[in-house]
Amino acid sequence: MATKRQRGNTWHYTVRRTKLLPQPIYLSFESEAEGDEYVRRLEALLDRGIVPEELANTKAAAKDLRAQVSEYRSVQHVSVDDNKLLPVVLARLPIGITLPELTFTWATAWVSSMKRDQNLAPSTIRHHVGALSRALDWLAAHGAVPLNPLRLLPRGYSTYTPDDVIAVSKIEGAIKADVERDRRLEPGEEDRIRAILAGAKPEGRQRPLELRHSEALTLLFDMALESAMRMREMYTLERSQIDLERRTIFLSKTKNGSKRQVPMSSVLVAKLTAYGGGSELRQFPWWDGNPDKKALAKITSQLSRQFDRIFQAAGCNDLNFHDMRHEATSRLYERTTLSDLKIASITGHRDPRQLKRYANLRASTLADHLW
Repeated sequence: MATKRQRGNTWHYTVRRTKLLPQPIYLSFESEAEGDEYVRRLEALLDRGIVPEELANTKAAAKDLRAQVSEYRSVQHVSVDDNKLLPVVLARLPIGITLPELTFTWATAWVSSMKRDQNLAPSTIRHHVGALSRALDWLAAHGAVPLNPLRLLPRGYSTYTPDDVIAVSKIEGAIKADVERDRRLEPGEEDRIRAILAGAKPEGRQRPLELRHSEALTLLFDMALESAMRMREMYTLERSQIDLERRTIFLSKTKNGSKRQVPMSSVLVAKLTAYGGGSELRQFPWWDGNPDKKALAKITSQLSRQFDRIFQAAGCNDLNFHDMRHEATSRLYERTTLSDLKIASITGHRDPRQLKRYANLRASTLADHLW
């Protein structure tokens, strides 16, 4: 029997016949009635040992990497980042590449090509490998490939080796390196930012910035520093997601596509209690509930530019809003004894090892723990 499920406005069916079909058949329909009728007729033919002509190339299609990844993106929840990245990754792979070609030898050659031919930064290589690897995990779980060869890559695979450096130097001249921001608030910067948000005149200017929804902007700044939440996670908050008594914010969908609970400090609880903006339904005034990706990206861009103006007016010219997440995560390390795993559950990092780039504690703070 075929299985079916609804995703959004479409119905997705999976038909499996081990003896007739080398791989499952995945079908999508706009209406359930149309899908049920087609699958009923298809299964009647398969029961008689007949494979319809339109499915005669199923074996070839089942081996095509692009077709399989397309199916993965259609029937499986994929993060926003992976949805953007997978088409880029596939476009750079050879045309007609098939699943049987995906061996460990291929994996190492692909990584080498990203270094020597494309001269990608190590972080970009890891993002490419990660996106495709998650797709291959799904294919392996469904029997399309025996294993995911990308999972066999050794630790540090994205780092340029001496041979890579020599190869790149003959073509590009210099290898690319990871550029990770570790910008934190310097002494006095937070006070200056708060002063600008409160209406103070920037140094050298005759009047303060005109800030629409200044109270909401201040709360967004406070929440970023107290919770380490991402900007979009904050401005899309509904009041029902905030439980002041339990001091917890419940995020139903994050950048990584997973749910998480964010504990609130007493400082943030006090800020939220005193806040009088937003609407009856939503905490902040900028988002109207439209889930369209372009609409959300527009709001993110507008708020980022607004905070760029605020930071520049406060004399913090090289600061951006995402740096507040880094600052907040670093403060969790400085001010608590929480383990990496617990901090990762708060910040939403899927791999605690990712927190290494956030945990650059100040030398002065570390010195306090020495004899």
